[in-house]
Amino acid sequence: MWDTSKDYRLLVAEKAVELFLKTIEGAKFKGKWDKKRATQLAREMIPEIQAMRYSYLEPQELVDTPQMRALKEKAEGIIEALGGEDWYHKFLSLARGNEREKVEEAVAKIRFFLNTILNLDDRLKLGKINDPVIAVDIKAGEVMSVGRHPNADRLLITNVNIGERAVTVVTNDLSVKEGDRVAVALLPPANFRGVVSEGMFLGAGEGVLKNVKGEVGGLPRGVPIEAFKETRNLVEAFLQG
Repeated sequence: MWDTSKDYRLLVAEKAVELFLKTIEGAKFKGKWDKKRATQLAREMIPEIQAMRYSYLEPQELVDTPQMRALKEKAEGIIEALGGEDWYHKFLSLARGNEREKVEEAVAKIRFFLNTILNLDDRLKLGKINDPVIAVDIKAGEVMSVGRHPNADRLLITNVNIGERAVTVVTNDLSVKEGDRVAVALLPPANFRGVVSEGMFLGAGEGVLKNVKGEVGGLPRGVPIEAFKETRNLVEAFLQG
């Protein structure tokens, strides 16, 4: 029997809902969107996740439960309430200069929440794994562009293709360059001196892994186990925070 009450995937999903509710409450998004509907749907997710946490089903069995289907339906409903598939582009385009940083951070947190819920079933399909790393998506990606951080000489801002979309990753490895094949952990967003990072590159010993095997957008292959250490620590910190 699998102890679903301690499954990191479900724990992080529940925490991601809490993050969304906190974010949406303080969001200063311009344009037409249904805040009340988005909030209601997110609150309805909590009992669904709790029912899964105390089901003691095998991870693969959780994939086909009514609760999993309800979570995905509610996530799709939240996207509609935010304004449709292009919701984040709209909010960013309407943000004024001095508001943009806060809007970017709010958008990144909501994208993390939606990704966590919509891909929960895929992570559950990986089976019985008792490791914080399993709670977030880890993707093989390709660095599309690299630029200096405007407020920090020892940081780079990268745009990374992870298949279905691109993400911004801030890194302190100054040797990262366009075309590098990397592994990205999609973590709760962090603000690095005015620039929001949506994930973290995996690395071990000599910096970021830059020749990762695997199809872009899929699971990276051949990543050394020590490269997951910081991701593990950050997931634990998110749960405790």
